[in-house]
Amino acid sequence: MRYFIRFSYDGSKFYGFQRLPNQNSVQNVIEHALSQIGNGPIILKGAGRTDRGVHAYEQCAHFDMESNFSSDKLREVLNKRIAPYIYIMECREVSSDFHARFSVVQKTYQYRIYLGVYNPLLADYCYECSYPLQIAKMIEVLSLFIGVHDFEMFVSGEREHFNAIIYDACMVQNGDFLDITFVGKSFYRYMVRNLVGAMLDVGRGKREVCEVLHALQKDCDVRRFSTAPSCGLYLKKIDYEVN
Repeated sequence: MRYFIRFSYDGSKFYGFQRLPNQNSVQNVIEHALSQIGNGPIILKGAGRTDRGVHAYEQCAHFDMESNFSSDKLREVLNKRIAPYIYIMECREVSSDFHARFSVVQKTYQYRIYLGVYNPLLADYCYECSYPLQIAKMIEVLSLFIGVHDFEMFVSGEREHFNAIIYDACMVQNGDFLDITFVGKSFYRYMVRNLVGAMLDVGRGKREVCEVLHALQKDCDVRRFSTAPSCGLYLKKIDYEVN
């Protein structure tokens, strides 16, 4: 049987989502628990990877396992084994052709910035910005990212191509918190953090809006922008063709 799970986690407690030898990753913890429940090795296929320190309101994955438990009971048993920093919100059977990664329609990421007086209790859960920001210029930069672009200047590592589409993006300030949201089909390694880093560089006056535009046009003379810290990034939502 193939199962689909939707879950959240506190990324500050893990070395990212991906399975790593001798490291505490989200995938390691869930696979270990499932393998104990299923009395044999179980492989978890995630919708995508999150880096060390990145959080998830909603991550998704699938796995194959023969079980006598109902989906609700399996969810209950699994949650007891993976607590307290991972929580399974949904568990259900899906068809054998469902794939947690390849069936994704779109993902929503949110980056959270705190503009208030430094608070150590927030250090793992948002980027605490210590300098004034020009919000209007940041919004101008954000609007440049919407649509289909070659994001090579905003992605770390090598790929066959860097084309991606961002369907929508917005920035909302609520008190001392500044939330930047991206909705798109594909997000590559460090991509959201690099997009936010570019916004922060412009917002603090280190770079100009036109430099971001040149980077999207792949002007080879443009140097790369900053990378925003992982602590402020959240995988917020994943949408599928069939839920």
